[in-house]
Amino acid sequence: MPSMYDASIPVFIRSFRNLLAILDKGEAFAKEKGIDSIKLAEARLIHDMDPLTSQIQRASDTAKGVAGRLSGNSAPSFDDTEQTFDDMRARIEKTIAYLESVPRAGIDGTEDKEVELKTRSRTATFSGRDYLFNFALPNFYFHVTTAYDILRAQGVQIKKMDFIGEL
Repeated sequence: MPSMYDASIPVFIRSFRNLLAILDKGEAFAKEKGIDSIKLAEARLIHDMDPLTSQIQRASDTAKGVAGRLSGNSAPSFDDTEQTFDDMRARIEKTIAYLESVPRAGIDGTEDKEVELKTRSRTATFSGRDYLFNFALPNFYFHVTTAYDILRAQGVQIKKMDFIGEL
């Protein structure tokens, strides 16, 4: 089994770098088709789901939360003000920079650490392992996948390998 660090920080960074390339393709598509890029950033899969900008914010929050909760340090807080593709890329870049600053020693060995997650409606307590593998990674991939799906549904020519990235 990979270490807690290897299963989290590099995984998040790789996905964010792939997401940066996907956003670049989305913005290029908007320019090519004469679509207002703000409208594309506000696109949703369906009316009751959050828009593309929110998917980026939630993926960022999830990755930062993992790094902060597992390492025992406070993750930076970013205002959810992203509206443009440049804003979304900047959010991802700040998230990557934070993740890169988290030392391996702060994450490894946290499998049994008690992690408390407060949501609007309740507080859940996990072991570090369960938090990472049963909540955080699925939540992170939900938002990254939804961001991909929003752009794909709008006609952006992206494929599975754009999501997965270079092998």
